[in-house]
Amino acid sequence: MSWYVLGVDVGTTAIKAALFDEDGAEIAEHTEEYDLLTPRAGYVELEPGTYTETFTAAVASLLRESSVDVQQIRALGLSAQGETMLCLDSADRPLGRAIVWMDNRASTESDELEAHFGRPTIHAVTGQPAMDPIWPAAKILWLKRNDPDRFAATARFALLKDFLVQRLTGRLVSEDSLLCSTLVWDINTRKYWPEMLDYLGIDSEKLPEIADQGAIVGALTESAATELGLPAGLPVSVGALDQACGALGLGNAVPGIFSESTGSALTTVTVVDELRLDAAGRVPCFAAALPGQYMLHTFSTGGMVMRWFRDEFCSSERRIEQLCGINAYQLIDEEVRRVDPGSDGLVVLPHLQGSGPPDLDPHARGAFFGLTLSHTKQHLSRGIMEGVAMVLRRMIESTEDLGVEIAEIISLSGGAKSAAWCQIKADATGRPVHTVKGAGSAACRGAAIIAGVAAELWPSAVDIARAGLEFSSTYKPNAANAVIYDDLYTRFLALQEATKLLPRPASTAS
Repeated sequence: MSWYVLGVDVGTTAIKAALFDEDGAEIAEHTEEYDLLTPRAGYVELEPGTYTETFTAAVASLLRESSVDVQQIRALGLSAQGETMLCLDSADRPLGRAIVWMDNRASTESDELEAHFGRPTIHAVTGQPAMDPIWPAAKILWLKRNDPDRFAATARFALLKDFLVQRLTGRLVSEDSLLCSTLVWDINTRKYWPEMLDYLGIDSEKLPEIADQGAIVGALTESAATELGLPAGLPVSVGALDQACGALGLGNAVPGIFSESTGSALTTVTVVDELRLDAAGRVPCFAAALPGQYMLHTFSTGGMVMRWFRDEFCSSERRIEQLCGINAYQLIDEEVRRVDPGSDGLVVLPHLQGSGPPDLDPHARGAFFGLTLSHTKQHLSRGIMEGVAMVLRRMIESTEDLGVEIAEIISLSGGAKSAAWCQIKADATGRPVHTVKGAGSAACRGAAIIAGVAAELWPSAVDIARAGLEFSSTYKPNAANAVIYDDLYTRFLALQEATKLLPRPASTAS
């Protein structure tokens, strides 16, 4: 009898559930979206119930639409965003809202931790080049200083995936790939970093236990099974970080493959077989989805900028979507095609929530530079796409400085659906950009693969990950645009450096 594995990806603004058959092929998927809360500058939050309700809705809708016999589902795996943190009481109930990964309220605490430990030590212990306000270590210190009642009432600090695993199995457990960017975890020992815990005033009892990536950590409880419409006792995998799962789901499971994801964040991944720390302190090293592998992983604000632009400035496109069913992003894509490369001199810094590695700067901000009366809204749309492509080019150059050759790019997530954006990336980087059939569910596929291997359904994650992958489109660099994008890149880097000289507004100085 046929069997299936369920993979669920908990993204920044949506949760996707997908089913995969014994060949690793997707047979059905369903996505449920939600909106983040931004109560003040620098704050990004969400009610924990929004995550659990959306998770339930995504899985229930998938099962209903697929018509699969749930008894044929053999394992459940999770993929999730990193850094989003919850405070739990002694009964593992959330205390207040989740602090979402892109929240950067803890800039003062981040600076303090970096000054105390120093970048070289932080990098050597954690694999991360520097402190950042989005890291949970900084958020914990912020809570201690600014919300002492919640800090004192917290029995355990948990990341979002840890919290969901606990809801499914009753066990609070995390794993290597997700812990890499907490800054409370030692990538060398696979244990919590004692000196950091001492500085924060917590001990390891206030943190989840640690498992290998993908390990089966429990069985679906009766209550969770009833809620989701799945069989009780279903093996549940601890899963891995969304970027690790997404790379694996695309077949990026061996050295020599480079993938980029333009979802809410822009991220890149290339897998290496050993721990590799960047002596220049620019490129982070994470545990990959498979135990024993690592990934050079850069990240910054990406598609969230386009979503912000859509929501704030594209009311006509959103209205057409409501009336005619034509996706607003598709309409924006068509508008971008009507603007020449280079956006008539416009330079966009897409750092609406700070910039990530290789140019890590939590105080960086977005900018539209070079505006004239001849610029239109369509120029702004293309300028955003080109600004994100400049960040991608910078990520590629920094990764290649570590001896990793990048000849082509595999693109996934929402940005891969934009033909205009893919072509811009190809032209801006001088490398072909490939999209993959089913790439929209790559993170779900990666989570399902490691769950299936842990449940002994498949013998090899690498073999099943690389089987059946097929490029859907290839965008070749247009040589005629190379000079335009070389010039834009030079001006982009100069503008990025120049804005660092501006004093921060008093309202965002903390």
